[in-house]
Amino acid sequence: MIPALEPGSPDSRSGPGGSDVQPPHLDIEPPGCAVLVVGCGNLLRGDDGVGPVLIRHLWERGVPTGARLVDGGTAGMDVAFQMRGAQRVVIVDASATGATPGTVYRVPGAELDDLPPLQGLHTHSFRWDHAIAFARWVLTDACPSDITVFLIEAAGVELGADLSEPVQAAMEQVISAIERDYFAALRPQPSDEVSVQFTADGYLRVDAVLAASRFPSDAVAAVLRDDALWLIPLRGPRSGGLLLKQRTPAGDRSLLVREVIGDSPVTGVRRAFWDDAEQALRIPLGSAR
Repeated sequence: MIPALEPGSPDSRSGPGGSDVQPPHLDIEPPGCAVLVVGCGNLLRGDDGVGPVLIRHLWERGVPTGARLVDGGTAGMDVAFQMRGAQRVVIVDASATGATPGTVYRVPGAELDDLPPLQGLHTHSFRWDHAIAFARWVLTDACPSDITVFLIEAAGVELGADLSEPVQAAMEQVISAIERDYFAALRPQPSDEVSVQFTADGYLRVDAVLAASRFPSDAVAAVLRDDALWLIPLRGPRSGGLLLKQRTPAGDRSLLVREVIGDSPVTGVRRAFWDDAEQALRIPLGSAR
């Protein structure tokens, strides 16, 4: 047993004049976020890994400011602690109800009140519903009240298998729902008419708002058509195309388009228009504004 030290003794923490020095306050509150998306499941077991796989796809496509992604894996208790500080929570996991593979269940928070008790629960049997019940118990008032669960019916959970086709298709549906219902409100919305800049060394510059709202994955296809340059957003770097590289701390991006537009003397500021039908940005290559 270590004996207590008197204030002001040579071995005690004391400040000028022998006054006690208090240890610094450590702020250990988690970073808050508007939306927390958690993917649960085992990547090694086929369709059971759809949650973590979905998290990787969302990350590649671009995450707006205010959203946070968590690969929950099989660590259910960690998922519970990750919820602290989030305003809205989305949990994605596989299910095995006997329904048609690829069936998507969207379980709103109002239906999550009656969850299984935690008594006698073992860490190896921890599921998404246990994680929510545990979060309510351990976080009390700090547990988010807005929680939605997406469950995707699995076709197979064989060790080492890939996601089945029905589950992959269902995962895309859930991604679309998350981007529409949770991410869209967090993305800045530019007007249909914006400005871009062509530089003398063959780069196209776009501002942070345009990049974040229209090209969240920073991957685009550039096509020259009808005397205009079209920029088509891609799902991620694995889709190929060109990369919008960050050039300023504010998030402005630059894109090398010299090889696309060829030797055309295109420089200066141009008006650009978002085409809803084509889901692409059209940049007329006429005279500079």
